[in-house]
Amino acid sequence: MTAWQDLAAESPYKTAVSIKQALDLGQVVEASSGLTELIDALSRSERRALKSQLARLMLHVIKWRTQPQRRSRSWVASIGNGRDEITDIREETPSLNETVIADLWDKAFVIATREAEAEMGCASAVTKLYWKEVFEEVYRLDGNRDAQDGAD
Repeated sequence: MTAWQDLAAESPYKTAVSIKQALDLGQVVEASSGLTELIDALSRSERRALKSQLARLMLHVIKWRTQPQRRSRSWVASIGNGRDEITDIREETPSLNETVIADLWDKAFVIATREAEAEMGCASAVTKLYWKEVFEEVYRLDGNRDAQDGAD
């Protein structure tokens, strides 16, 4: 019997090949177990990717809010890119919806704050982020104070 959980954690490709081999041998129950573990492993992987992108996006919003004097086009681009990456992940894996993002929110915020403070070399002025600030606020360098500062 294959150790599906370990194999799925090691390599989705190897897991898929082993599932095919089990099917070729007529071991349907064994292959079904492999598929279950593969689906679970891929789901965990996509969830980790979503949390990572969310933390990265939050990091740039935190830096934007904490260091207005250092705002740059690269921060604007990073915020847009983070939003695009999260949209792509959600389109590829529709089960990663707003509820899942809400579940990941606090952990991602802790990670983002820690990383932002390390990059900035100072404490963050942001104690909480809201959905609107992260996903809806317009960030640009055009002199429009409201668009730069985000929601308070």
